[in-house]
Amino acid sequence: MSTSVSDFRTVTMQILTHHIYEYNKGLRNLVLYTINSEELPNILELLSSKGICYFISKVNENKMNVFFGDEVCIKIIESFGDRLLSDYSDEEDFILGTMLGYDRIKQCERYIKRINRD
Repeated sequence: MSTSVSDFRTVTMQILTHHIYEYNKGLRNLVLYTINSEELPNILELLSSKGICYFISKVNENKMNVFFGDEVCIKIIESFGDRLLSDYSDEEDFILGTMLGYDRIKQCERYIKRINRD
């Protein structure tokens, strides 16, 4: 059974709607959602209509990272600049993971590994 483009778009919007629900319920302060570039206009329209702050970062020609959530979190992401996530400094990576709600101890362990990798 093949998946059509409309099925993919429906799933994409369902996932986005779930992330928005979690944000609105206070389960997340910041969401990172990677999408196909062609979906960007629909996603930005939805986020704008709900008054949710966002920041877009290009991954490659076909994919975009959409960060959305609390304004203060978006300001921090914006301060990192429009770079690939793999180009974030150790500190920026730690801050991002923490704001996304990743396990704090695992984030600390990841940070220690990153700063000791040399």
